[in-house]
Amino acid sequence: MASLLSIFLKQRRLRLLSTAAFHVRLVHFKVKTPKPPTSPSSPTPPKPPQKPVSFTVHNETWEDPYSWMSNLGDKVAMRHMDVCMEQEEKYTEAIMADSERLQRKLQSEMASRMATELSTPPVRWGPWLYYRRVEEGKQYPVLCRRSASLNEEFISYNSPFAGFDYTSGKRIEQKLLDYNQEAERFGGYAYEELSEVSPNHRFLAYTMYDKDNDFFRLSVRDLTSGSLCSKPQVDRVSNLAWTNGGQVLLYTVTDHNKRPYRIFCCMLGTNEDDVLLLEESDETVYVNIRPTKDFQFVTVNTFSNNFSKVFLINSADPLSGMTLVWECEAQAHCIVEHHRGYLYLFTDAAKDGKHVDFHYLLRSPVETSSSRTWESVFIDEPDFVVEDVDFSDTHMVLILREGRKFRICSVNLPLPSGKGAVHLKELNPQFLPLPEHVSQILPGPNYDYYSSTMRFTISSPVMPDAVVDYNLSDGKCIILQQQNILHERTRTLYGTASSSSSIDKSPGSKSFCVTNKVNCEDDHLWNELSEFYACEYYDVSSHDGLVVPLTIVYSRKNKPEGGNPGLLHGHGAYGELLDKRWRSELKSLLDRGWVLAYADVRGGGGRGKKWHQDGRRTNKHNSINDYISCAKFLIAEEIVQDNKLAGWGYSAGGLLVASAINSCPDLFRAAVLKAPFLDATNTLLYPILPLTPVEYEEFGYPGDIEDFQAIRKYSPYDNIQKDVLYPAVLVSSSFTTRFGVWEAAKWVARVRQHAIYDPKRPILLNLTTDIVEENRYLQCKESALETAFLLKMVDS
Repeated sequence: MASLLSIFLKQRRLRLLSTAAFHVRLVHFKVKTPKPPTSPSSPTPPKPPQKPVSFTVHNETWEDPYSWMSNLGDKVAMRHMDVCMEQEEKYTEAIMADSERLQRKLQSEMASRMATELSTPPVRWGPWLYYRRVEEGKQYPVLCRRSASLNEEFISYNSPFAGFDYTSGKRIEQKLLDYNQEAERFGGYAYEELSEVSPNHRFLAYTMYDKDNDFFRLSVRDLTSGSLCSKPQVDRVSNLAWTNGGQVLLYTVTDHNKRPYRIFCCMLGTNEDDVLLLEESDETVYVNIRPTKDFQFVTVNTFSNNFSKVFLINSADPLSGMTLVWECEAQAHCIVEHHRGYLYLFTDAAKDGKHVDFHYLLRSPVETSSSRTWESVFIDEPDFVVEDVDFSDTHMVLILREGRKFRICSVNLPLPSGKGAVHLKELNPQFLPLPEHVSQILPGPNYDYYSSTMRFTISSPVMPDAVVDYNLSDGKCIILQQQNILHERTRTLYGTASSSSSIDKSPGSKSFCVTNKVNCEDDHLWNELSEFYACEYYDVSSHDGLVVPLTIVYSRKNKPEGGNPGLLHGHGAYGELLDKRWRSELKSLLDRGWVLAYADVRGGGGRGKKWHQDGRRTNKHNSINDYISCAKFLIAEEIVQDNKLAGWGYSAGGLLVASAINSCPDLFRAAVLKAPFLDATNTLLYPILPLTPVEYEEFGYPGDIEDFQAIRKYSPYDNIQKDVLYPAVLVSSSFTTRFGVWEAAKWVARVRQHAIYDPKRPILLNLTTDIVEENRYLQCKESALETAFLLKMVDS
């Protein structure tokens, strides 16, 4: 079971198809192997035709010469687009041709560092261990399970006899779902958004993306027979929740604008039609469902621009109706859990009529004779904030943040009744061991409500991600899986019974397989890299005097002394934490003397609700100015050499970096923009793909004149300076990203049109395939291209 706050992240995943794991999609354009140019002269950048179209909104008129690129319904325009994309591909090949040897070297470096585990760490739920593993020669994984009692010591997948117990003569592995077979059902590739095993472990409900129709299709598989159930088989499904012990499945369906608006109830094993439980006809209202961890209730969240509500459905009788348990203002996170007769609400709604900056926890008895009242669980503490909460039958786990420092603690349940709000320390919290420089803590699946163990992924800028199981009873932990960069291997725990370390060195094995408990209280066992790479923190004053956190990482062999090149990352959107995880491909830059910097600008997460609000809609300029301030700080403090600073942004981060370049083009020598959001005005006014309130709340409602004016001021495509020298930029996009290739192509064409041409500062458009997430070879190849581009442009 996912943690409370993480449930809301799944809503965005439905809209950001290009970023999900195991997401492999058909592309319209194949990326070819780079070929050297036939002429030694500087290649000439493509010049797409200009076909100006005028637009007028709020009495403001402007022309868009490349509007035709987004006219997907015009076959002639799309043929022109194909020609332009072929020209862009050849131009990028020609510019990067002299770096082919460097690219091959980088690709070899990165491939040697890639994690080689063949299985996810098994998740124990009841009598079963669930996991996904990759079979040799197959593109997609297989979802499997095996009885925990039949073989407590997990057999290594590096051995050919994996999945068979020769002692008992029984096969101990059961294949539940082969995604290679699902790819055959769905046109050649498989992307699963939802996957929920029923609490009785008999059924698997899952949704697969249908690329031809652009929706998710629900299927249910009988795990006893392995066959698909005749019902439900439904299109446009966005949420699932098992009830009645696993005999009844609730699901939500979206309309053609991808708005979840209906809830259905399906009785498995019957011929009865699915029952419609709720339909929201108001096009501004969205619906979401999720089960409580103990499967006693299903919570129904309805939210709009005016309100947020939470209802309860009794899982034992899902047709008995819904009970309203919470209502508050719009744009508030409201997630309800149940524990032994009490409802727990984790929210950032206004408290006692006053707006709050962080989440807090309330509780209320399920059964109440009068109007429902909620009481605070904790007294507000000035030293820390609660970032997330998770529950088991015996413990509550809190993820806390103290300034830049993250911590995890567990509290015994049930909580004392009748005492009201208490200080956390009064509950004798058990703090769990963590390494230094933790930048993010992500809860694992944690399906088993009755388990005393919870799983987390611990991230750090100077440590590979560690998958850790914490024993809530004694506070001890086990590192299940973590890559060892120094040996370029991955350790993976497959069993828990062995008491001595056993390393698999079978022929052909590419990774060490540690099959003993690794106690994470021993600091050296975290595989932290602080001995070799330094992590430092700075407070940067922004344009309005507000302090912006800046994190830098560098190799201790190449301490910044004013001559180092640097790469500044930024995102600043959706209230999300900036991804500062260790990425093995960036080691190639660190070892070449580069400084990696991370600017936690406004609009992002980790510093409260106001921090997010101060960087969205009409305040978007704050995010951009924060990023610029951090860039100037790096140069002024001689952490990065002047004229050797590059920017990096993904999706909304691409908007951030491109806007910063528009404001201060001379501040950057190069930039990499991946699947960037560049044409904000047109995308928000005339969306090609349906947008939801989340996008509009983040970037602005163009129907509102103040929002519209703000959009026009920050939109990268609309604010390119004329007759100015721009940095070298590599824009990576594809036809099927959320912000389509037309945005990237339009921005690239307009920069070339307006900016001063310099062959040493090319503007490149790189068309990527969407199977990069799944294909390790392509993953290395794309990373090698980006790194070679940065080295070529900045070091030259």
